[in-house]
Amino acid sequence: MDAIGANLQAVRTRIARAAAGCGRAAADITLVAVSKTFGAAAVRAAYAAGQHAFGENYVQEALAKMAALGDLPLESRIAPANREYAAATSDARGHSSGVASPEGSLLRPLEWHFIGPIQSNKTRLIAEHFDWVHSVDRLKIAERLAAARAAGRAPLQICIEVNLGGEATKGGVTPENAPALAHAVKDLPGLKLRGLMAIPPASSDIARQRGYFAQLRKLKEEIAAGGIALDTLSIGMSDDLEAAIAEGATLVRVGTAIFGERQTKWPEPHRRRDAENV
Repeated sequence: MDAIGANLQAVRTRIARAAAGCGRAAADITLVAVSKTFGAAAVRAAYAAGQHAFGENYVQEALAKMAALGDLPLESRIAPANREYAAATSDARGHSSGVASPEGSLLRPLEWHFIGPIQSNKTRLIAEHFDWVHSVDRLKIAERLAAARAAGRAPLQICIEVNLGGEATKGGVTPENAPALAHAVKDLPGLKLRGLMAIPPASSDIARQRGYFAQLRKLKEEIAAGGIALDTLSIGMSDDLEAAIAEGATLVRVGTAIFGERQTKWPEPHRRRDAENV
């Protein structure tokens, strides 16, 4: 087993232990491997180790990887005859378990999650190439994503990003304004509002971590009480996934614990272009 495979196994073990510790099923928590700044080879290694959901922050970087991984199965490449089977093997949150090939083997399609800040001029590319978007924090962005999602495609799965700590360096709607944004987004065509996402202020204090995550969970419950059914909490990363799971995380976004420390420089031209447009 290579390093990425071993790291994935270790993260899955952490998820299972955290879930068991709070009476939850590990199967109810989806791991999104955050592959930003790592090349297609790293994604391919993770895919070979059984990982299928990947998170990206930079559109041009992600598109380059998608092109390099074009031989791997995507939901859009599943044969129509197998779609009914794929739906039957999806979990409760709509994540495909795979489809049987004509030879009988199981293909697990790649699932791409956009988790970074969204620039208006990138909404078309995001809507065309991603399955999930975790970082919607403005109605204008949601409307542009809806307009760009092609008719006939599966809805783009959406999370509203909430800025729990009031940090100027992070995106996200304020907790007070999140319910109104959810009501505005929920009926847009081509989108399916699934839940909330947050990146709280960094802390090594577990009680503080849980406090922020509990705040988001209660906000989700408040929105649900207002008539919007939400099933997703996208919270928890390498250093705080246990606290997130204890507070109801259904998607955890883990990068460093899988792929290692990230590059601090952006040598590739396509990533520099994204930086210049932030």
